[in-house]
Amino acid sequence: MESSIWLWVGFNLFVIALLAFDLGVLHRKEREIKVGEALWLSLFYVVLALLFGAGLFWLRGTQDGIDFLTGYLIEKSLSVDNIFVIVLIFTYFSVPAQYQHRVLFWGILGALFMRGVLIFAGVQLIHQFAWMALLFGAFLIVTGIKMLIVADQKPDLENNIVLKAVRRRFRLTETFHGKRFFVRQNGLLYATPLFLVLVMIEFTDLVFAVDSIPAIIAITTDPFIVYTSNVFAILGLRALYFALAGIVPRFVYLKYALSLVLVVIGFKMIANYFYGGKFVPTELALLITVVLIGGSIILSLIRTRGMAPEPQTLPTGWVPGSPVKETADRRDGAE
Repeated sequence: MESSIWLWVGFNLFVIALLAFDLGVLHRKEREIKVGEALWLSLFYVVLALLFGAGLFWLRGTQDGIDFLTGYLIEKSLSVDNIFVIVLIFTYFSVPAQYQHRVLFWGILGALFMRGVLIFAGVQLIHQFAWMALLFGAFLIVTGIKMLIVADQKPDLENNIVLKAVRRRFRLTETFHGKRFFVRQNGLLYATPLFLVLVMIEFTDLVFAVDSIPAIIAITTDPFIVYTSNVFAILGLRALYFALAGIVPRFVYLKYALSLVLVVIGFKMIANYFYGGKFVPTELALLITVVLIGGSIILSLIRTRGMAPEPQTLPTGWVPGSPVKETADRRDGAE
């Protein structure tokens, strides 16, 4: 179903108003975001998405409503993988808690723009070349398997290709300068470590978007549903980060579930290309996603129940642009 241009305009104005209220009112001053506040804000964005989904059920019918909810759940689940990486980046750079929201806010703006471009490109490719579904499906399967393989490996951020490229091209300060991304020293412009953090987060979201957008296109090729489900998932990412950052190490099985979700959606895309658009129904994809994500969270919390907190423990897994960190055992084996 085609959406009116005014629906697109109205939705984007609503998103801009939300972001302006967030930055201009709720977080006008640089401060640390407490877990309680983050939980309420995260719940607010979830309820907002569910109300939007209910509106689609009412105005556009059951199928569009189910497509939106399935897409939102998949995108929301995959955004948790961003949180693992954000925790690692913030810890690696020792970003002060009061500046983390500012980095994530500008990161979200960049993510919304990049995903908008990728969504329209992906949908147009599918509409013009139906066989692209095979390519997208295979890409999701390969990516899911890759994420599964490196789920327990530590990334080497020091040798990240993006960080190396930025360090070669910019003059950098040794320390943070408040909330500023750039400062002038002796008449020269310098980038601060906060700028490095922002670049890393933007690059990470770009790479994850290349994975997640084919996943939602496997559910529907309606650009409005693809776009809105992505936007609602991204809008709630900051609140979700501050709510979950402290307990991310407890989700020991979640990365495996996220990897399997990509593999399942990839197979759905390929199967529907060969056997018809509804060979694997969206409702089945929704059920599998709920079982995998929900089951992994429950099992993770059961396994880590009563374990002593380890604040220095960083998440493992795939960080875009970073090689696997060499361990002492691996170096000895190579020698």
